[in-house]
Amino acid sequence: MSGMTTLTDVRRRVGGVIFERVAGADGPANRARIHTRPGPRWFPAGSPIQVVHGDASMFVGGLRALLLQSLHPSAMSAVAAHSGYRGDPWGRLARTSTFLAVTTFGAADDAADAVARVRGIHDRVRGKTPAGVPYVAGDPELLAWVHVAEVDSFLRAHDRYGARPLDRAGRDEYVRQTAVVGRALGAAGVPESVAELAERIDGFRPQLAATEAALDTAHFILREPPLGGPLRAPYGLLTAGAVELLPAWARAELRLDGSRSSARARGARASGTVVTHLIRWALAADPPPRADAGAWPVDPPA
Repeated sequence: MSGMTTLTDVRRRVGGVIFERVAGADGPANRARIHTRPGPRWFPAGSPIQVVHGDASMFVGGLRALLLQSLHPSAMSAVAAHSGYRGDPWGRLARTSTFLAVTTFGAADDAADAVARVRGIHDRVRGKTPAGVPYVAGDPELLAWVHVAEVDSFLRAHDRYGARPLDRAGRDEYVRQTAVVGRALGAAGVPESVAELAERIDGFRPQLAATEAALDTAHFILREPPLGGPLRAPYGLLTAGAVELLPAWARAELRLDGSRSSARARGARASGTVVTHLIRWALAADPPPRADAGAWPVDPPA
């Protein structure tokens, strides 16, 4: 077998490429610390937040979240002016994915440190929208919008594409657990059930609209991703699944409706299914290190 490329080799290679893109150059070291450092965690091992955030469906959910979040003019202005998403999209993705991993799986003090760093950044991000409306990234209501858009997107993607879909009680528990992180970041009125999540999103509807910056972001995400070669095709499957999961009003705002038909929707769902299965298969070749997580107590922030 010397010199031959096996299916296992291909699987590991594909998984390595995916992991490096998402987690960055420091990904392996960060992952080892997150999963093996002893100490209390914010959430019990195997709880709904860990089930959702550890699943390949997050790739679809993350793209949906970015598209949905862009519809808040203040949030979009802050991202366009301060995040560097065009100049360093992979760096931004790595920072976001590491934050999610640390707060979901990591030691409690590491999670608290990660939240403190993000809050410090938010306090320095301020400006005005093109319409002249002032914003501060640390505004509790603005943080609430970012939070609910993420939680709704991650949960809906998991409902559709997750390997272990949650039951009704598990879905409510997921929202309650994500509220721990939302409150720690300073978000106001974070929901604690699926029903409250839907109500909170509906409450934001009058504030939401696709600005030129939002349309530019959608074009960048969907049409100009910083990818080449063999990664473009699976990325297209991811974006098809993400767009299909958006509510109809959001697709219309972002001018993504087109001549939408039931056949096209079924095709997008099939695309999402194929690519999440592929990502799950590839990443399973090099799973996170295991530790005696059952012995670690839970110590959520006050």
